Amino acid sequence: MVLPALRSATRLPAPAALSRTLARTAAYSTANIPGGAPAPKAKAAAPARPAPAAAAAAASPAARAPRQRQQNFKPANRYREDERRAGAPPHFITLADLTPAEIEKLVREALAFKLLLKRAGPNSVVQSLKNRSTALIFSKRSTRTRVASETSAITLGGTPMFLGSQDIQLGVNETLEDSARVISSMVDGIMARVGAHSEIETLAQYSAVPVVNALSDLYHPTQILADILTLVETYSTIKVPEEVFNEPKVHTAVRKWVHDNVDVGAALKDKKVAWVGDTNNIINEIIVTLPRLGSTVSVASPKGYDKVDPRVWERITSAGTESKIQLTNSPAEALKDADVVVTDTWISMGQEDEKAARIAAFAGYQLTNELITGSGAKPDWKFLHCLPRKQEEVNDEVFYGDRSLVFPEAENRKWTIMAVFDAYFGRWHRA
Repeated sequence: MVLPALRSATRLPAPAALSRTLARTAAYSTANIPGGAPAPKAKAAAPARPAPAAAAAAASPAARAPRQRQQNFKPANRYREDERRAGAPPHFITLADLTPAEIEKLVREALAFKLLLKRAGPNSVVQSLKNRSTALIFSKRSTRTRVASETSAITLGGTPMFLGSQDIQLGVNETLEDSARVISSMVDGIMARVGAHSEIETLAQYSAVPVVNALSDLYHPTQILADILTLVETYSTIKVPEEVFNEPKVHTAVRKWVHDNVDVGAALKDKKVAWVGDTNNIINEIIVTLPRLGSTVSVASPKGYDKVDPRVWERITSAGTESKIQLTNSPAEALKDADVVVTDTWISMGQEDEKAARIAAFAGYQLTNELITGSGAKPDWKFLHCLPRKQEEVNDEVFYGDRSLVFPEAENRKWTIMAVFDAYFGRWHRA
């Protein structure tokens, strides 16, 4: 049915008209040859058709020359593509799962991102999350973690999707196992802020993509990464030569400079960290991490609030770092010779009904300049707090004083989360 339609729609020239057209074309082509005369008319021989075997050989892929464009093609973010790995998804649950070298590498990557964004601008950052979506599952309210995670994903070229407790069925009308299977089938990475630590473990167990722990009641790894970066900046001299930022591949150049010149271990070696407050997820993450990086940690908590979770202590004994951790009920004992002073809320989310009892139990634990200096802390001691802060934990003089690093520490949540997203979501792909 197609051929008749084509014949009727196409008007072919009459034989006489076609002959005249060919004659004019031949005359024009010979007349325009310098010094040439019209060639004698001769009937052109039809071009020889290749034999069937030869035609097939010419059409085969093996006989074709490779296209130069395909041969030389490299993805724009090629070092990220080269580093991506397939297989079972890696999960970021606690820093206790990482070696000291892996922790230090993440901190250096975070510092490289910070230097790049501040000195070279957003266009300098390799888009390792381009065309990738990230589910941010938060069953608890958040300020720093939420802002840091959303902006990190966007800066890396990805699409963050915030899923609050009122948005999805997480553990309410649907099991965590089912939610993990469904959500991970549609996204490229999951960051989860949960209650019980078992929830993050369940998500990781059944997820088909990497899971990052944004906070559980046992650990808070992204916070302690930010603390480490803050201390590295405080105790190191970091001056990147201007020519590094003038390199054509500035991201690669800055990464290389940071990895070659910044010694995370040296910045933390022999530093004493004093914790005065409740034994919660922050100090848990500190004591499974900082002793392995060369620091000592002294923990002061009142009786009844001074127990270290057995799961945490098992990690410590497995690492052989018990000798670098001191447990005491005396703030003054913990603060003696301290380089860094740290505290956190006395009343974590979910403990609001214990507020009166806890405030009474922690009497004498408020951090003041008098308490810290009077206990014999180092002359140049520094102060950290993960925020939000309450007046009973630390007074304004310390919190807003010259020794306080709380706001650079809060900003560093972004750079360390960027490093985690890049390493876990950007360099992994489904098998």
